[in-house]
Amino acid sequence: MRRFSANLGFLWADRPLPDAIRAAHAAGFDAVECHWPYDHDPAAVRDALDETGLPALGLNTLRGRPGENGLSALPGREAEARAEIDRALDYAAAIGCGAVHVMAGAAQGDAAAAAFRANLDYACDRAGDVTILIEPLNHHDAPGYFMSRAEEAAAIIEELARPNLRLMFDCYHQQVMGGDVTRRLERFLPITGHVQIAAVPDRGTPDHGELDYRHILTVLDSMGWDRPIGAQYRDPRPTDETLGWLTALR
Repeated sequence: MRRFSANLGFLWADRPLPDAIRAAHAAGFDAVECHWPYDHDPAAVRDALDETGLPALGLNTLRGRPGENGLSALPGREAEARAEIDRALDYAAAIGCGAVHVMAGAAQGDAAAAAFRANLDYACDRAGDVTILIEPLNHHDAPGYFMSRAEEAAAIIEELARPNLRLMFDCYHQQVMGGDVTRRLERFLPITGHVQIAAVPDRGTPDHGELDYRHILTVLDSMGWDRPIGAQYRDPRPTDETLGWLTALR
């Protein structure tokens, strides 16, 4: 049976994080992940995780100022970027979270590339047993973001050759930025640390739109992927009313 992770940045986002964790458990999810949990007491979050038995798969570094969408590829902002990496890793340690997504930010060019690589080296050195993830974001939702395609992230991972640096493969973002999701998964799964799903183009529940997740998840099964798949979708309805897909895709 396939396993799924609830991204609590989008699902049950109207509840405090500990309550959202409990709701995900009650709904039948196998794990949780989040975006920016820092306003919540990590002890209370850890208590909810221990109570439910759900693993916390990942969280993000903070985005910085409005429109920046991350700091780690911004030249001259290295001290801020590394402080946020430290914050994220410390929070991950406090709640037992397995991965940190280091957000690059809106930047382009050689100086941005050098800054991002240096900050990723710092994060990998600091991470210990925590996986460092990088994620390409599509240019409709994140204009000017440093990476938009899996190929770009893969080149960075190959160049840095750090065993704890992995790709976050969000099928939604990659379909928007060129499609060919099945072949991209086949190519990049060996360097992938986490897979996320949502409908395209509306980023809704993964049961409609351009992508047939019954096919995509069967491909993942055939390649031996047995980790929880992140449900990161938006829906105006209460989350509990959106979960028909969960049974259908298991």
